[in-house]
This record gives sequence, C-alpha cells and structure tokens, in this order.
Amino acid sequence: MTSAGLPIIGNATEVFVYPDSHIRTLASSCAACHGSNGNSAGITPTLAGLEPGYFSAQMLAFKDGSRPATVMHHHAKGLNADEINQLATYFSQQKRVANTAPTPQKLKVGHDN
Repeated sequence: MTSAGLPIIGNATEVFVYPDSHIRTLASSCAACHGSNGNSAGITPTLAGLEPGYFSAQMLAFKDGSRPATVMHHHAKGLNADEINQLATYFSQQKRVANTAPTPQKLKVGHDN
C-alpha cells in the first residue's frame, strides 16, 4: 500500500496519483455495462464495494489475457497499473446498492393507425 492507502500491483516503486477527475472519467466509462457508480442492473458484475485487491487482480488478469473475456481485455489493456489501482480504490468506496432488473414489458401485437 502507498501512503495514500492505494494498493500497489506489480513491482512499482513509484505511484502516480491521478487527479480525481481523471479517475471519475475512467470510472464513468465503466457505467455503460457496470452501472452508475459500479452498481450493475444487468448481468455484468457489480463493481461498487469490491475489495481493491480483488478488483486489481481481475483487471490484471484481463490485461494479460489469463482471464477470458469478451471485451474487458480491451478495456484493461488501455489502463496502466496506477489507473487500475486508483479505479480499485474508487469502486471500493462506492456504496453497493441492490438493483433489480426492469420488468419486461408486453407489447401489443396489433397496431391501430
């Protein structure tokens, strides 16, 4: 861990701490699949409240290809170790909210024009 409380992955001797706005921007790109603040309403995992070490380990596994994925390996390869660590901290601090999937709607077969 660094003095800022961030976990260190790899053999990093120095950690670059990005501005909060950079990490929030990166995290917002996760929202399309993982929901606002990491609270998924679908079949993708919820990121909110995850232990930082677990998040970092999964992202590294996507990045090095040891964990199979459909798109996550592309996202992970675009991040460096400091960004992964800081995203891990960001998502660990988000409150996990139990979401329910929206109720499917039944559509009428015929249309009156």
